[in-house]
Amino acid sequence: MKSYQVVGIGNAIVDVFSTADDSFLDLMGIQKGIMQLVERERGELLYGAMQNRQQAPGGSVANTLAGLGNLGLTTAFIGRVHDDALGRFYARSMTEEGTDFVNPPVPGGELPTSRSMIFVSPDGERSMNTYLGISSELGPDDVSDSVAGNAEILFLEGYLYDKPKGKQAFERAVELCHKAGGKAGIALSDPFCVDRHRGDFRRLVKSLDYVIGNEHEWCSLYQTDLSTALEQAAADAGLVVCTRSGHDVIVVRGEEQAVVPVHRVVPVDATGAGDQFAAGFLYGLATGQSLATAGRMGCVAAAEVISHFGARPETDLKALFRKEGLI
Repeated sequence: MKSYQVVGIGNAIVDVFSTADDSFLDLMGIQKGIMQLVERERGELLYGAMQNRQQAPGGSVANTLAGLGNLGLTTAFIGRVHDDALGRFYARSMTEEGTDFVNPPVPGGELPTSRSMIFVSPDGERSMNTYLGISSELGPDDVSDSVAGNAEILFLEGYLYDKPKGKQAFERAVELCHKAGGKAGIALSDPFCVDRHRGDFRRLVKSLDYVIGNEHEWCSLYQTDLSTALEQAAADAGLVVCTRSGHDVIVVRGEEQAVVPVHRVVPVDATGAGDQFAAGFLYGLATGQSLATAGRMGCVAAAEVISHFGARPETDLKALFRKEGLI
């Protein structure tokens, strides 16, 4: 039975990228800089409007796993794709990048593989329009004992909370991981996601070993200012991480706190910044680093991914960590 250093569970989404200026976003009614869920018809309209499309396997947690694979950890992804061209592309790409895609593409059914139409503006902002497709059906039956029950670290994607079956999948995965002595945590994903599921997320945070979110997500979760929100979060969760869009990262575990400086860079494409921060941070967590070092690793990984087009690292992250004196 194979054991994994990190197992992720989340939406298996093919990212489709295109450049677009603000006038195009206005014309198409796309809200800049956020993730919006769209229905199939809207998704097909936006897909057809994209110029010079590029595609890559995506999904927030899957992007994080790609970063961890780049760093040499053993990883697996629990996701759901259809047995169509995009689904086979997704499963093949994850495997080629070194992450076990443990659930085979699903034949039959009407829902296609999920895709996110990502419009990248000249200033690097990305506007994501996601059609969830078959990912919305991911449930507890997709979570096997042999995967979640053999994870040293389990990483959950907040977006899955939009569907009842996704919540059930989470609960089963956390139970299996904890029963085997592993640590389980979540990325809050999006302030609008937090708004929709505030009560559930507050309960969930209390049962987890670590929670990663940005300042807007933490303020939304506790409906207060950031300082008060983080105090409450530290009382609720084992380990709390707060990113702040180019400002210092705050990491809190009990009475221990680290404030991690961020070296600001102008983004080429901000897609995946949070996902790769999580990769660097979880690498630090998995290898027993201090809070400050793990936070710095997250910042280095995030800086790498925003320096180029796409949501996954293109440079050897471990070499960057060595250059920064982190390993």
